[in-house]
Amino acid sequence: MKRRIIKHSILAIALTSIMTGCGKDFVTIQPKGQFLSENYYADRAQAYGALVGAYDVMRKNSGGFENLITMLNAGSDDHYAGGGGASDGAGIQNFSTHTLDEVTVPGSFWNDHYQGIFRINSLLSRISETDMDEASRARFTAEAKALRGLYYFNLVRLFGNIPLLLEPLTTSTIYDPEQVAPGAIYAQIEKDLTEAIPDLPTTLALGTEAGRLTRGAGMAILGKVYLYQNKNQEAAAQFAEVNGTPGGVSPLGYQLLPNFADLWKPLNKFNSESVLEVLHTDASNADWGFWGSGADEGNTINVMVGPRSYSRPAGSTAPDLPSGWSFNVFTEDFYEFIKDDPRFDATVFDLKALKAAGQADYIEGYQNTGYFLKKYLPTRADIRTGGGAQELNFKQNSYVIRLADTYLMEAEALGGTGARAQALLDAVRDRVGLDPVPVSLAAIKLERRRELAGEGHRFFDLVRWNDAATVLGPRGFQAGKSEIWPIPQRELQGTKLVQNPGYN
Repeated sequence: MKRRIIKHSILAIALTSIMTGCGKDFVTIQPKGQFLSENYYADRAQAYGALVGAYDVMRKNSGGFENLITMLNAGSDDHYAGGGGASDGAGIQNFSTHTLDEVTVPGSFWNDHYQGIFRINSLLSRISETDMDEASRARFTAEAKALRGLYYFNLVRLFGNIPLLLEPLTTSTIYDPEQVAPGAIYAQIEKDLTEAIPDLPTTLALGTEAGRLTRGAGMAILGKVYLYQNKNQEAAAQFAEVNGTPGGVSPLGYQLLPNFADLWKPLNKFNSESVLEVLHTDASNADWGFWGSGADEGNTINVMVGPRSYSRPAGSTAPDLPSGWSFNVFTEDFYEFIKDDPRFDATVFDLKALKAAGQADYIEGYQNTGYFLKKYLPTRADIRTGGGAQELNFKQNSYVIRLADTYLMEAEALGGTGARAQALLDAVRDRVGLDPVPVSLAAIKLERRRELAGEGHRFFDLVRWNDAATVLGPRGFQAGKSEIWPIPQRELQGTKLVQNPGYN
């Protein structure tokens, strides 16, 4: 999706009256000119371009330096921030020690999501007037509402107390937004998703539609939204629709991959375990002039988690890797936790052992442990063959939700008891050759830590379980404050917004 995302505050977004139209197909969108907002969405092609613009914000999961996965990893107990030094990315470093403030919190986590919501609200406000077939109108509306639900879910988990915007802001309303209670945000998320799900497709044409929302993705998001509100019965019902019979092929076509390591092959996109993933490409020709604009379309996690100045001597059996920036190194505690698990080799790149054996060398980064995130490690096979900067054109997609995740969330929603919860846990363990263990919430928590390591889930898991203060206390986490982030300073200036508790 070739669209330049300009970083705006909520107020600045409202002043954006020119939007870029897009055409071609969903995977490789090329800019096709500009349309004045009052004439925009005249036909299906223009509405489709607007929808593509709304999808662009999903890139926040794994694109750009300020991406959700590496940021959230850094704030968990499984990773250090890493990087080149204590000042290498103030936001990621301060979240790792839970010392974020209104100045150091990266504003893009707020701005980008509201940029997407602004685009969605603009589309929804005009799509009824668009000259297009009714089936497309219903589907576009459903996708837009589901995306809005996803973006608000990210915002409410990150910032807690946020404005609820359902109409495009204008020059006369830009100073009106006020924060609402998180419960009001969750109610709107549920409304958007329940209205969207019936009109989302069950399957996609992967050649032209890969990455778009499906009914299963909508159900999985809604199940997760219910789970975060302790609406466990409703959550379990949504997940059961997605999961089907544990270990089998679900009615929606999902199935665990037989080989856990295959999940992380850059070319294994949109596989049977993928419920919702973010598309990246090595063909955008992005260079450093794109950096920070949102226009680079590669997976930035790859370069961020790679070891610095990696090399190997002649005859070495170590893998041939491009160098990276050494963020998100695993902690020693996590290494001890997972070292005997069958998923270790696909999860952890043990460069400490390779260096000790003389098989590879690297420059140690900040907080180095020698244990790197293997799931998103950059590989030679993933290096772009076209133009642009190598670092900005890795093509590995990232998962927002995958089936093993929904299995474990359903087991959790079932209270960690009963035959179905046991079967769901067993299926995740059986896939990697592990024997069953009695199901319980404690067992599910341990399994999520092993199965989903490095995928950006751990911090929110700890917060949801009320375990964060105990587990992350030594890292600086303060109960009643650190569950959410401070509102960025720019959003407070000249507005009705107030800072979150504990950050004043």
